[in-house]
Amino acid sequence: MNIQRRNKTFHLIKRVPKRYEAIEPRKTVWISLHTDSETVARQKTPTAWAHMVEAWEARLAGDSADAESRFEAARELARVRGYRYIAADRVAKLPREEFLERVRAVVKPDGEPDRIEAAAILGGAVEPGITVERALELFWTLARDRTLGKSEDQLRRWKNPRIKAIRNFVDIVGSKDIAAITPDDMLDFRDWWVDRLASEGLAPNSANKDLIHVADTLKTVNKMKRLGLVLPLGNLSFKDGKKHKRERPPFSGEWIKTTTLGADWNGL
Repeated sequence: MNIQRRNKTFHLIKRVPKRYEAIEPRKTVWISLHTDSETVARQKTPTAWAHMVEAWEARLAGDSADAESRFEAARELARVRGYRYIAADRVAKLPREEFLERVRAVVKPDGEPDRIEAAAILGGAVEPGITVERALELFWTLARDRTLGKSEDQLRRWKNPRIKAIRNFVDIVGSKDIAAITPDDMLDFRDWWVDRLASEGLAPNSANKDLIHVADTLKTVNKMKRLGLVLPLGNLSFKDGKKHKRERPPFSGEWIKTTTLGADWNGL
């Protein structure tokens, strides 16, 4: 890779690949290696170039029409640039110098702000809502550690009850944004199960499995996507309703006389 000293600091110089021409106006980029040592500079060039490509990829994704992809790309671009993604209202409350540093980071050489960089570093990306059905799609990836080593049949048997539970929930409540799920929604779903238990003679465990799978799906997405939602998922299960074992009837006096004491008892 070509490196060159500029103002006592070595820079990596490379042409912009065709893939990134739509989001990178420069034909050639100069990437500072932050050192005046040529040996150190050559050691740092692969990492510096990898970071540049990573940033371009994030910018490409940020130019997408898909809201979820744009938001994830903004978070990734902020990370590549050395910042933690936070929403715009929180950026505005940062200490003055930290705030100004972020503002300076999004200004292009012509003095205009870069739209994609601003969405990432100044928190302008709008976080999309996640519907119940979308939550199930995300769940398969977010919970993939639970499927390691499962056969195709085991995986099918693991997925199907969750698919059924979410389908039942959506039929009653709708595929609403999970942030908008209310305690009443959960009670409506539970009441639907009460009616089924009564009309179809099902065991309470059938309802409890649905409640568990719905809760697990939503909790997993909430945790792994770091949404910070307070979901109304507690205290909904049904008692198992298992019948107590019937007590064994006491032995009859006649049985004791004829079986335990023998036939001679009658003669006493």
